[in-house]
Amino acid sequence: MTGRRDYYHDPHAPTANSLVPGAAAIVTDLHGRVLLQRRTDSGNWALPGGAMDIGETLQQCAIREVKEETGLDIEITGLLGIYTDPAHVIAYADGEVRQEFTVTYLARVTGGTLTVSDESTEVRFIHPTDFDRIPIHDTVRLRLHHHAEHRDTPYLG
Repeated sequence: MTGRRDYYHDPHAPTANSLVPGAAAIVTDLHGRVLLQRRTDSGNWALPGGAMDIGETLQQCAIREVKEETGLDIEITGLLGIYTDPAHVIAYADGEVRQEFTVTYLARVTGGTLTVSDESTEVRFIHPTDFDRIPIHDTVRLRLHHHAEHRDTPYLG
């Protein structure tokens, strides 16, 4: 896979040179399954999400990214947490090394048709009991774990 490499608590990680606000969404169905996409750049299963554009709110970013990456329309129902761990950096092929800054929302589907995008090879709802059987980056596992805890307050970290 090319284009992107995640580093997490890795002493050999390159030094971050950018910080870009991003949003992701944990979208669940009536059976408790979570919407995940298999990324073309890493092969890992991940939450839909991406970088915020000028002129939009982070909620609008999450809604747009889910639509672009999965074909589904969503509505935000809550906040899972704010993830800003400086020990998570993402190196891109163009030389950018981004420190994580992602707000992860809770959401539900309101419409659309499940579709893969150029950023994914597969998109589907996956039951939490299957998470240990598929490749998921540790930072996404952390969010899935926080979601499974049914926290009363958002994660702030």
